Amino acid sequence: MPDAWLWLLDILILLGAALALGTLAEVLRQNSIVGYLLAGMLVGPNALGLVASHDEVHFIAELGVTLLLFSIGLEFSFKRLLKLGPITYVGGTAQVVLTTLAGWGLASALGLAWRPALVIGMMVALSSTASVVRLLVDTTRIDSPYGRNALGILLLQDIAVVPLVILTLALGGENTPAQSLFLLGRTVVLSALTFGVFLLLFNLLVPKLLHLSSLARNRDLPVLLAVVMALGAAWAAHSVGLSPSFGAFLAGLLLAESPFAAQIRSDVAPLRTLLVTLFFAAVGMLVNPSWIAVNPAPVALTVVLIVILKPALIHVITRLLGFGTGTSLATGLCLGQVGEFSFVLATTALGAGVIDNDLFRLVVSVTVISLLVTPYLVRIAPRASGWAENLRPLFGSGAGPAATDSSRVEFGQIPDRAVIIIGFGPAGQQAAERLLPVMRGRLAVVDYNPDNSDWAHSLGIPFVIGDARRRELLEHLHLERAEALIVTVPDQDAVRQIIHLVKSTAPELRLLVRARYHIFKWELVVAGAEVVVDEEAQVGIRLAEEFLEGACT
Repeated sequence: MPDAWLWLLDILILLGAALALGTLAEVLRQNSIVGYLLAGMLVGPNALGLVASHDEVHFIAELGVTLLLFSIGLEFSFKRLLKLGPITYVGGTAQVVLTTLAGWGLASALGLAWRPALVIGMMVALSSTASVVRLLVDTTRIDSPYGRNALGILLLQDIAVVPLVILTLALGGENTPAQSLFLLGRTVVLSALTFGVFLLLFNLLVPKLLHLSSLARNRDLPVLLAVVMALGAAWAAHSVGLSPSFGAFLAGLLLAESPFAAQIRSDVAPLRTLLVTLFFAAVGMLVNPSWIAVNPAPVALTVVLIVILKPALIHVITRLLGFGTGTSLATGLCLGQVGEFSFVLATTALGAGVIDNDLFRLVVSVTVISLLVTPYLVRIAPRASGWAENLRPLFGSGAGPAATDSSRVEFGQIPDRAVIIIGFGPAGQQAAERLLPVMRGRLAVVDYNPDNSDWAHSLGIPFVIGDARRRELLEHLHLERAEALIVTVPDQDAVRQIIHLVKSTAPELRLLVRARYHIFKWELVVAGAEVVVDEEAQVGIRLAEEFLEGACT
């Protein structure tokens, strides 16, 4: 049988096992990623041995991560990326450096020599872009404050992979310090040149191509062009030593301003889902269950230390950057694992003689087990955020800028009998625009993001900067004097937390909230909302109204 058909058989077996165990995981109300990882462990070379072409399968699976990051780039655009602020550059750098140092110190304390201990620290510093981003997208949390923080840190980690690989080679003695510095400098220069070429092509050539009449008539052509650009950017990034997924993300960012962005994102989604599923199953194939059975203590201890200490460190970093207790805790929980790029470092370190086979197996085992735990960490992140905000007053305000700036009025005073709008994104702005002529100065706005204050300022609406999940912020609003509260926040867990806090603070206040999906409507009604506006239902109603208006003219 030709090799290509053998690869196809391997992919078929792997996808079939992923389908079966992913379905079983969903039936048991677990995340399907758990099923995919277990499927790879089951059919891989260290268990049943049904799949032999691991390298080829893993290469195809990595394309899934590339398309995933490309799709996320289409969602963000450069303007939104810049709004992530210092969490990407300062927070991401601090996280990589401090986690590396902490892992190095802890591994040294456990008896490792300094070189392998340092490599272990670098591996632990990297989290899983593929797993975390997939989970945040699936749970509609990617645009939450902690989701944006996690994405910013993950992007910096992807950029850091190259210098970490160079440092690993230097530790193995394959390169002198001068050679390592030269390689690092060359990578920086090539990266800058690649970025410049991307900007030139995407700003000059791509807009002209996308506006060709032939592309406008045939919906397949923009998608093909986008896939070519995504894979081309991934290849270009890989050729200069950068992460291919980072190159694809950059391509998505540059295409995000295109009118075809939404269409491209939806058309690429099925292929992306298929390949990302294959990626998680391929990662599961790396695990050797028999080795874990012989060495359970070091594996369990390492996993526990990572899941506890890494989120704690990230929590401290994000707090120092001015984020609230809840947001910082949720950010740390989302990143409490070892990522897929740790395999790159581990393979490099093994080839350079920095680590031995047993340490390599430990890294692989810990990485996959931490990925198995990740869906549960991401699931509890929003709840833990709410608990932290509710418990924070019991322990004092704490240190850090966020503690002293949780409910700051940007301008104006909140009037009596005000209608207070929580969340000042597009939905909140539309609500304010409709209410402004009627309320006559009795509007106020609460939003976590100070960048949203300009529009409110132009209309003279009092703007409060802060997180409405904090009891002290709600007390600052004097809800007992308000006429109504309108919640337009898209994060449904945050909406539920706000409802509970409002009902305990001002139980008689009229509460109108937004439900992003129909399945959340009755949960919010039960929680205590008087009026719940169901986005999906409203879209259907509006479409019917538009049709009837057109039919009557």
